[in-house]
Amino acid sequence: MLTFILRRLLLAIPTLLIISFVIFLVVDLAPGSPASEIPLTVPPEVRAKILESMGVNQPLWTRYILWLKQFFWVEPLYAIDALFGTDLAQGAQRIISYQTRGPVFDVIMQRIPQTLTVVGMAYLVGILIALPIGIYSAYRQYSWFDQLGTFVSMVGYSVPTFFTGVLFIVIFSVKLGWFPSIYDTTLKVTDWASFVKQVMQMTLPVAVLALFNAAEISRYTRSSMLENLGQDYVRTARAKGMGEGKVVMKHVLRNSLIPVVTIIALGMPSVFGGAIITENVFKVNGIGSALIGAIHGNDLPMVQTITFIFAVLIVLFNLIADILYGILDPRIRYD
Repeated sequence: MLTFILRRLLLAIPTLLIISFVIFLVVDLAPGSPASEIPLTVPPEVRAKILESMGVNQPLWTRYILWLKQFFWVEPLYAIDALFGTDLAQGAQRIISYQTRGPVFDVIMQRIPQTLTVVGMAYLVGILIALPIGIYSAYRQYSWFDQLGTFVSMVGYSVPTFFTGVLFIVIFSVKLGWFPSIYDTTLKVTDWASFVKQVMQMTLPVAVLALFNAAEISRYTRSSMLENLGQDYVRTARAKGMGEGKVVMKHVLRNSLIPVVTIIALGMPSVFGGAIITENVFKVNGIGSALIGAIHGNDLPMVQTITFIFAVLIVLFNLIADILYGILDPRIRYD
């Protein structure tokens, strides 16, 4: 297993380098100039110094290598310095946002807690809802529960989150007045009243994303369970007198979780991408909102960095899914 992990990590290096260059090239070739973000009241000589400090006058390869160095070397050193109070970075140039004139990773670290609070909770709720629904729907195939679960899943997966988000706002916020339609990112949970307010403002965005995630995962769980329920080893286990609960939960569920794990693991980074629109609908000041703002503001370093973080997450969770295969099915060997 250790050899497999090391081999996959080594293979991930050229993969990420190719992805990083494509992202850097595509974003860099986009129309617009960072000079347009500098106010016209700034003197020309100061404007020139600002652009020089941003490295916009350097050749493409020079800027790409500098960006890679800052992403993989300089920024981790600053993170270590912040955690342990050291001075390993020694004032090295960081990735600077054109909009904020500050380090890109400072903005990302400020936004990630908001994204994880809403999107992370939505994904967890979606998994907790989807697995029992998928398992019971397969075990009671064609029952009223299965028919209802299939209908809700089809609706939840077919309707885009920006539509369900607006629909939920109209029904539960405008008409009924139960939940706020705008997420207050300045709210601090300090007592019971603020905790209740935090739960109330999280309810709508979490419900929208959880419905979408649960619809997809429950369908895969149901299909995988149905495939295994008809296998010979299930009939053999029942013929030996094994209880239905033990057959389903111990034998069928374990084999059925292999494709479901892939969907869950690979869905983690895509959730951040899919949450971009939902964050903007509910005004959640998360990483998705930061990406949209950077695109509108022609903030190339911010767009390149956030997009590449998504790519790194996809490669990382792909590796985690492969490792979980071996844990769920001992027949899978990597050596």
